Amino acid sequence: MGRQRKRVVTGEAAPLPRKDEKPSAFHRKEKKKKADIGKVFINISIGLCIFSLIWFFYAIYMRSSLAKRVVTLHPSPRVLDANSSSAKVSPERFWGSYRPQVYFGMKTRSPKSIVTGMMWMRQFSDLDVNLRHTCEQGDHLQGYGWLMHDGLTFGVQEIQDNDFTLTTEFVKRTGGDHGGDWTWRITAKQHSNAPQAPVISLMFYAAADTQGSLQAHVEEKNRLASISGFSEELGNFKITFRKPVTGEFSSAKYASYNYLQTVSPGLEKLTNIVKLSLNRRFVYNLPSGEKRYYIAVDTYKPPHQQSQQKPDDTRQESDFVVHQVTVQAPFQIEVLFESGSSYNRPNQLADSIMTEELEKRKSEFHAKFEKIFGLESKGFSQGHITFAKAALSNILGGMGYFYGESVVQSVYNEYPLLYPEGALYTAVPSRSFFPRGFLWDEGFHQLLLSKWDPQVTREAIAHWIDLMNMEGWIPREQILGDEARSKVPAEFIVQRNENANPPTLFLALQELIEQLSSNPDEAATQPTLPFLRRLFPRLKTWFEWYNTTQTGPRSNSYRWRGRDKDTNLFLNPKTLTSGLDDYPRASHPSADERHVDLHCWMALSSGIMASIAQLLGEPHQDYKLSHDVLSDNTLLDELHWSEQLRAFSDYGNHTQSVSLQREKVYVPPGQPRHQFPVARLVRSVHRAPKLQYVNALGYVSLFPFILQILQPDSAKLEHIFRDMRDSKKLWTPYGLRSLSKADPLYMQRNTEHDAPYWRGPIWININYLAVRALHHYSNAKGPYQEKAAALYEELRTNIINNVYKQYVETGYIWEQYNDSTGKGQGSHPFTGWSALTVLMMAEQY
Repeated sequence: MGRQRKRVVTGEAAPLPRKDEKPSAFHRKEKKKKADIGKVFINISIGLCIFSLIWFFYAIYMRSSLAKRVVTLHPSPRVLDANSSSAKVSPERFWGSYRPQVYFGMKTRSPKSIVTGMMWMRQFSDLDVNLRHTCEQGDHLQGYGWLMHDGLTFGVQEIQDNDFTLTTEFVKRTGGDHGGDWTWRITAKQHSNAPQAPVISLMFYAAADTQGSLQAHVEEKNRLASISGFSEELGNFKITFRKPVTGEFSSAKYASYNYLQTVSPGLEKLTNIVKLSLNRRFVYNLPSGEKRYYIAVDTYKPPHQQSQQKPDDTRQESDFVVHQVTVQAPFQIEVLFESGSSYNRPNQLADSIMTEELEKRKSEFHAKFEKIFGLESKGFSQGHITFAKAALSNILGGMGYFYGESVVQSVYNEYPLLYPEGALYTAVPSRSFFPRGFLWDEGFHQLLLSKWDPQVTREAIAHWIDLMNMEGWIPREQILGDEARSKVPAEFIVQRNENANPPTLFLALQELIEQLSSNPDEAATQPTLPFLRRLFPRLKTWFEWYNTTQTGPRSNSYRWRGRDKDTNLFLNPKTLTSGLDDYPRASHPSADERHVDLHCWMALSSGIMASIAQLLGEPHQDYKLSHDVLSDNTLLDELHWSEQLRAFSDYGNHTQSVSLQREKVYVPPGQPRHQFPVARLVRSVHRAPKLQYVNALGYVSLFPFILQILQPDSAKLEHIFRDMRDSKKLWTPYGLRSLSKADPLYMQRNTEHDAPYWRGPIWININYLAVRALHHYSNAKGPYQEKAAALYEELRTNIINNVYKQYVETGYIWEQYNDSTGKGQGSHPFTGWSALTVLMMAEQY
């Protein structure tokens, strides 16, 4: 047997085990350990993958869920029943002048109403086509607005064009199942200084909004005698166009007639359709025997590009019918709407019957006005009383009924979404410039309207609160329907759900509560308690939304969201959400800001929430505690009192050393300048900002006073009253200016294109709150009682005198008033919160 060959073993390799040799126990454990660790790693990897996938899909789900929240309505029962505005439930309010954006028109409180209206134009004028329809400041009318309107049964409006006046009157009469009948009367009179009697064309129309049918009935070739129609809300109805009568009340011999029957793609297109249908081929016979070509509706042919974009309307029935009558002033025309379900009609609401009804309603209006406001007993002149009646009537005649979808967006949405369709019954700030609902304006509107008709206020608040989403957010600007959207610049259409607006509806709720407490047995106030009970679940969510989304950096402090982010373009970035737009805030927006006006709004709101909860027998202690904390004058001083300014102030990252300067654009030598960007005005910061009080004396500084948060013995009132009365700061002979004359930003432009807005001009809503607060402190025992009483008399008198004077001189109530001259400026007519002058006259706060 040979010997085994000896193997050389090095340190780099271990001897191979023989086949029959078993691995040691140590090696087996090592191998098993490695296998176990591998399995653990595999399991962990699988677990992480599964977790990542779950987290990924959960994140997608959550983002999708959060994205949907902005367009998910609040789950609690609506304040208003679905049919609350219908003809069967509310027949007396079904028809109304709910189209504030047109000079004269009516519709029903229903989503897809048949709408009626009037256009007019002066024939043979210097202007080629001077068609009037929607309220436009560019029409340069000498004045227009309601002289009397009870918000329910009748209205009288005067429209002063260049050389003639149109008086539009309507009277409603209930009956049947569809809201009853109404009659219009339009009277045209030439101005005394007009060189000759103008020839005027009135165009009365009816239009269906995607449902309902209209049928024209023509007599004498071109005279549209009537329209018969049908819709779901109205059933069968008939609109009759009576022939005009002249000043001698005989049939107008020289009237010419035309009509248009077509289809409208949308209510916002009506003006354009009429303009595109006008033709000069018609001959008018003047009383003098002269014959002249005049402009009239003929046939409508849609523009080629429009017909390509929109499919042909397949409906057989016409849904837009226009009756044009052309006649020389003076004359009078009546238009009658008669419901097919009014079987027991005693007579036709026309001629002398119309006159009798109109006079009866006027008499009732005058008596009710004096009973509520008592201006005659206060010694006001007839001129002042006529003005006050017009102010009230314009806010009543400015009530609109809108239906449609807002466009909204949250941080979880890449693109804007359509909000659920909804209805809104609301007053509007300005028929010409802001013919839609604004959340913070509406609280002021309802302060006046609640005195006249608490039911209007209850319904308006309910409509606003019913538009709330599940988070408690209400879009602050309501742009509902194509007609409303056509009047709004694109950059203002999208509403963002982090943005608030002052919760002024609490002011109106406070008034309703006080009415209920003082007159619990009065029929007008009795529905308030059940109304509050239905409102309360949503009201709690609304209050909580403010209390969680608008909080500030410190406990019990608050900060408006939604400030302008592009600080390079603004002298001081705007805070549109506060309602005070360009009022100076911290120069560099940040999360460190504290806003004193919002703090005061929350103090007021928490107190009213406590009152409502207590009235309903609901838990109220938390609201009471919030109110006590936020109203604590020591806390208010700690958060917002600036010793340097000796006034209440915002706090934030701020510097006053800023200016607008023309940016430098480098143009290489020899290159044409027009090929390079235009040099813009941009902000230049000369000193770095730091956390400090903003020290801008003005309306914001007054909020602890005007919302009556300060105690009557607060030493801060002395400083506030001194600043208010200082003509170098806030005092003017016309009211309190919005920003101190001594402030660096007083009357400074915010951008190249933005004129000063809340940086000096006088605003009536804040002046009303100041007068109201002075009245409060003048009746509260304290060291400043006499000073408050003196300021109250002086400020109230100045405001009333100036607003009245401007109305007499210009024919309008204005958005704001110049702090140097008192002259009205901005949008007009502005019979939103500027109509609060009536409450100052009546001394009803």
